[in-house]
Order: sequence, then C-alpha cells, then structure tokens
Amino acid sequence: MSSQNYDFTKMPQSMEEFWMPFTPQRLFKKDPRIVVSADGMYYKDVDGNKILDAIAGLWCVNAGHNAPKVKEAIKAQLDTLDSTLNFQYGCPTPFMAAEKLCKAMPESYNHVFFSNSGSEAVETALKMAAAYHHARGEGGRRVFIGRDRGYHGVNYGGISVCGLSYNRSMFGQLLPSIDHLPHTHNLEHNAFVKGQPEWGAHLADGLEELILFHAPQNVAAVIVEPVAGSTGILPPPKDYLRRLREITKKHGVLLIFDEVVTAFARMGEYSSTTLFGVEADILCMAKGLSNGVVPMGATLCTDEIYNSFMETPEKGIEFLHGYTYSGHPLASAALIGTLDTYADGKIMENARKMMKPLEDEVHKLKDAPRVVDIRNVGLMAAVQLETEEGSDPLRLSRSVSYELFNRGIVMRYSGPNIQISPSAIVTEEQIKEMCGTLREVIEDVVAGKVSH
Repeated sequence: MSSQNYDFTKMPQSMEEFWMPFTPQRLFKKDPRIVVSADGMYYKDVDGNKILDAIAGLWCVNAGHNAPKVKEAIKAQLDTLDSTLNFQYGCPTPFMAAEKLCKAMPESYNHVFFSNSGSEAVETALKMAAAYHHARGEGGRRVFIGRDRGYHGVNYGGISVCGLSYNRSMFGQLLPSIDHLPHTHNLEHNAFVKGQPEWGAHLADGLEELILFHAPQNVAAVIVEPVAGSTGILPPPKDYLRRLREITKKHGVLLIFDEVVTAFARMGEYSSTTLFGVEADILCMAKGLSNGVVPMGATLCTDEIYNSFMETPEKGIEFLHGYTYSGHPLASAALIGTLDTYADGKIMENARKMMKPLEDEVHKLKDAPRVVDIRNVGLMAAVQLETEEGSDPLRLSRSVSYELFNRGIVMRYSGPNIQISPSAIVTEEQIKEMCGTLREVIEDVVAGKVSH
C-alpha cells in the first residue's frame, strides 16, 4: 500500500473555487487571512505568526484548541469504525454520547436528537414542536414566534424565526405563520450596563399579546436565544426569561432555547438554564458540543415531549426526521472527548473565574473613540461602534476587526459590534491583551492611520 504525505500548512494555489460563508469574497482575496495550525488559545498563520483566538473559533472551541481527550476519542473511533448510518441499525458511540450528554445537563433533559450544526438543531426543534402538538391532537398549532434580532441559523425554518432582516432579505417569502417579539436592546436605558440589565423584563409581556392575537390554540412554540449572540451580545434583562416561561406554560406553548452559543462553558455551565434558573422544553446546541472539531448539533427535550411520540404503534417510525450523519460516530466520539475534557470541573471553574476580569477590562473601553455601547455576560462581550453615513456603514467595525488580525488577535465584527468570546481556558493576562489591543486599534482606525 502506498502512503500519501499530506501537508495542509501551505498557502493554497487557488482561492477561486471555495465560496466562503458570510465573507466578502473579493475583499478577502485581496488580503487573505489564513491560519494553518492551532493549540490552546492560539492559531498560527501561514507565515508562522501566533494569533490569539479571542472568539474561540466562533463560540466553538470552548475547551481550547487541540484538546488531547477530544483528539484521542476521535482517533480511537476512526481506528475502529469510520462511518455508519444510524437509520434502523446503529453503533455504540452515539448512544454513549447521548447518555453522557444528558447526565451533564439539568435533569429535565433526558433525550437528544443529533444533527450536524446549530442550524439543523433548530430545524429539528421546530419540527419536533409541531409534531409534538400533532401527536397530542393539537395539529392546528403551527405559529412560531421568534424575536427581533434573534439568530437561529441559515435553514428556512431558522431564517423564518430569525429576527435579523439582513439575513432574510435576499430569500423572499419564507415560512408562513411566523411572528416576532421585540428585542431587548435599548441604549437609553441599558447602554454600558454590566451583565444583565435591570430594565427590560416587561418586554416579555408582549408575548402574551402575540399569543392572544394568533389564538393560543394556534401557537406551537416560542424560540429565543437566552443571550442573543450573533446580533451583538444582548444579555437578557433580569426576570425576562422567567416571564417568557410563565406565559408559554399558561397557554400550552412550548419554549425553545437556542443554546448553540451559550452552552458548554460560555456561561460557566453546560447549559445557561443553570445560570439563569429557567428551563425550556427544548434546547438546541452545537458549536462547543464537540469543541468545534467535528460538526455536530443536538436537540434535547424532556420526557413529556419524547413520550408523546412513543404512543404511536410500536413498529412505526415515531418522528419522520433525521440526517444521514445524525449521531455520526466521529462526531459522537468528539462529544464524548469534550465531556471528558470538562469532567474534572477545572475548565468550568476557570470560565466562571474569568467572567469578572472580562467584564472589567472590556468596560474600560467606554471612553474609547466612537464607542456607543458595551455589553457583556458570562464569557461574552461586545463593543458597539458607531455606524457611518454612506455606502459603507460598517467600515469602522470591519476595519477594526481586520486590523486586529494583522496585530495578532482574532475578533469578529457583526454589524457595528466587535465581539469577544474567548475559550474557557483563557487567562486574565490574555483578556488584558485582547482589550488593550482593541483600544489601540480603535484609536488608530478612528484617527485614519489604518482602514480596510
């Protein structure tokens, strides 16, 4: 057997074929930013420069890059079984992963449906909610309620309940029977508030009005992110989530928490329901689920929901849904390795310990030029910059993000926001470096010294 020597650390010969997600293709190719390796909190770029990863690979690599137990679990699985279906026959790994995951979660969540991404986890949750009501003889419940500025992935169900108009704008008519709650961001009341704001819980009362408008017997579920992430880190006002839970229970409406961003140490817990003290009927997870190493999504539900599907004839398929790679053995192994990485509690403890330093350091940027708001909760923060007049309103945030990479730090811009979401292994010194460099770059971009 001949062997092939693979080298994935070189600059690609062509950059034309790969259509990158959520990226200005032509702008990127003028000044490509390419990383080729990673370990702990750092990438290395194609020239060998260390790049501090201040966003955990987009909320994914919460236990740090190159986590040994994750690699060991994947290799052990790859050496024995590389791939198999879980349609009508299966393999041990997804069953083991599901048991281990449910044991780590709050005790209400005893069942999990695996998929391949957060988008698919959300799509699964929406279909699960509709099918649950159908199984109970309430098939008329087809209205879904999202929230303005919410993000729920890129599939048709997800962008329908999504509240980011820019993400929906080029796709025309989406799913019918969708409505949206107002978002909770208010600069007049909450600008530069640390953590959860005191103002805004009353905005949850709008849910009652929406449910009554559509008639309770027609409403299937409400879906929200506990912390709105993609739109620029909007922490829930105190008591807001509890009020959503009370209203949904009152009307027999399911509550879905999209925890694709907030799960797995981002809030210092496996699930943010522990931090906020509010449990939904269905949870959506991805990203940190496999430490970002193998694509994976998960939709967790309660016994009540699962058991409603089990009242059909025993030989029939209870839930007509699934993906070819649902519970893929390599993804399942990655989940097991990720859970083992967290098992001794040290990473979760560090996540909780680093929340205050992140809050303190990021709010020092309040006096930086053209900063209009700073928001934080858990290991997440956003620095909102001014938008500009004309055809390039996000020039400021984009230029700051691009220049940060040139200076050895990855931070993502989303709209006018610069987002910080480090891995749970981050140190206080690294947090200070992130925020200190961010100040320098903002000042230089505003002064006209650099622009991208």
